[in-house]
Amino acid sequence: MKNILQVRDLKVSYGAIQAIKGLDFHVGEGEMVALIGANGAGKTTTLKTLAGLLTPTAGQITFDGKVHSKIKSYDLIREGLALVPEGRGIFPKLTVHENLEMGAFSRTDGNAAIEADIERMFGVFPRLKERAFQLAGTMSGGEQQMLAISRALMGKPKLLLLDEPSMGLAPIIVQKIFETIREVVKSGVTLLLVEQNAKLALQTCQRAYVIDGGRIALEGKADDLLHNEQVQKAYLGE
Repeated sequence: MKNILQVRDLKVSYGAIQAIKGLDFHVGEGEMVALIGANGAGKTTTLKTLAGLLTPTAGQITFDGKVHSKIKSYDLIREGLALVPEGRGIFPKLTVHENLEMGAFSRTDGNAAIEADIERMFGVFPRLKERAFQLAGTMSGGEQQMLAISRALMGKPKLLLLDEPSMGLAPIIVQKIFETIREVVKSGVTLLLVEQNAKLALQTCQRAYVIDGGRIALEGKADDLLHNEQVQKAYLGE
């Protein structure tokens, strides 16, 4: 399996505080991989760095065979890397339809193809079709999360970075979103998931890394980590 993402000795600091202290991990094409860990472990910082929002102090990231640092942050979506940020990050004063159009800003395949993909997103999340011309900021948290995921998919990413998709949502909405995430991966998108609900993340993904204090503490098949006594005590409340 070809690695679409390779991270070597990644270090990231906020001023004098080193948040990431030397991460090494990889994601293969078509995989679902989770990053789990306690609050403040460095999970979101890692995703922000991969998305080009933070600059590493050391280490190397290779994305789809290219050195990440040589790609401008605003070109990463054109190269096939999309982030659904923690807190969703939708455009609240734009309509649902306009948000989806914004997700396709980097595409050059024409309006007809973009509109066809908007209809496809409406098929995935029918609630969004009902809200197509409603201001996104007036929707529920679950609907906004559906929109954030759909907007990212409008860019036709090869790798989707998903940060805390279940946060603050009702269980039935979380179930729908994670069912959709699995279907998205089946369609050919690779997933790197950060999720505070460690059990849900391990049940969803094939492999996982446990981050502790800015370093990888454990790694392996998700099912193995799900039954790992250390992981159960520290992250699963068992």
